[in-house]
Amino acid sequence: MPDTAPAPSHAPIQATKPILFIDLQAQRAKIGPRMDAAIGRVLAHGGFVMGPEVAELEKRLSAHCGAKHVLTCSSGTDALLIPLMAKGVGHGDAVLVPSFTFTATAEVVALAGAVPVFVDVLPDTFNIDPESLARGIKTARTRGLRPRAVIPVDLFGQPADMDEINALCEQEGVWVLADAAQSYGASYKNRHVGSLAEVSATSFYPSKPLGCYGDGGAVFTDDDELHQRMMQIRVHGQGKDRNENVCIGLTARLDTLQAAVLLEKLSVFDAEYAERQRIAQRYHQLLTGVVETPVVRPDRSSVWAQYTIKSKARDRIVTGLAAEKIPTSVLYPRPSHTQPAYRSFPIAGGGLPVTERLAREVVSLPMHAYLNAADQDRIVDAVRRAVG
Repeated sequence: MPDTAPAPSHAPIQATKPILFIDLQAQRAKIGPRMDAAIGRVLAHGGFVMGPEVAELEKRLSAHCGAKHVLTCSSGTDALLIPLMAKGVGHGDAVLVPSFTFTATAEVVALAGAVPVFVDVLPDTFNIDPESLARGIKTARTRGLRPRAVIPVDLFGQPADMDEINALCEQEGVWVLADAAQSYGASYKNRHVGSLAEVSATSFYPSKPLGCYGDGGAVFTDDDELHQRMMQIRVHGQGKDRNENVCIGLTARLDTLQAAVLLEKLSVFDAEYAERQRIAQRYHQLLTGVVETPVVRPDRSSVWAQYTIKSKARDRIVTGLAAEKIPTSVLYPRPSHTQPAYRSFPIAGGGLPVTERLAREVVSLPMHAYLNAADQDRIVDAVRRAVG
């Protein structure tokens, strides 16, 4: 890729064709025949629940990211809930979570019967702030709760500061469940997401960089015993056969059809990852000095689940781009700790000032592996005009 990208024209563009935020049909145009064949094989063999494609996908994901065990499941939310259940997290326990993320991260803690304690994030990477995490652990103990786990979220595609988080948690006797719903495919200090914590979880929701055609998720771990417990929980707490239930469980299997879809998408995932890097770099070159562009630390990479900028002119950007048929997404305008269902839960000492500021300033631009230069120029031009 050249060191510099050509600057787009700043003349108003007569926009007639809408730009897609994520173009799944462009991907389908590339792998459609193979995808149809993969789905057809499942329809032919009829193993719609836990068919052979499920085991094959788990094997391929393990080889791809380096985790010893991969447990596929029915959603990214279940991928977070299953480890909490397997670890016995429940009443009287506190789990530290960022507020600046999708509500599922706090939701699973409450579903397990524990208390989510909200902590702040860093202003540049949007990921959990280790100093706020330390304060949150102290807050939990002050409230008479047992800090049991932390769920750092790799927001928008970049891994959190895992070495610092893991070291703090080891010191405090807290285990780590990495929420990699947006970061599968990224790396941290030459290690792949999925192998950065005792347990990691991801989502295969269709809009994710590696997404299926419905809901799906996976859990990653090197722990043999934990993997066994999670397998039991995934299928109603099943023991040696369907007539033995050794623990309380869920219906959390990944459908075979979705596994077949993911196997085909995984075959082009690394090439799409490279395209996302190129497109993100071009955004960065064209928007630096116009808005605050995303910061990726030099010791890690991002898979660019979202390309998220910051600007005090955020609302003008949203309105201006919408007028030109360019979609945007504001993630997250109402952080979890401000939502009606979560207002009663504790927040870390010192409050969440970064979270509250980001909620007013961030906006995500269209990002996918098939975004062409002309559409990207059109997006950048619209941002420039909106910022003024």
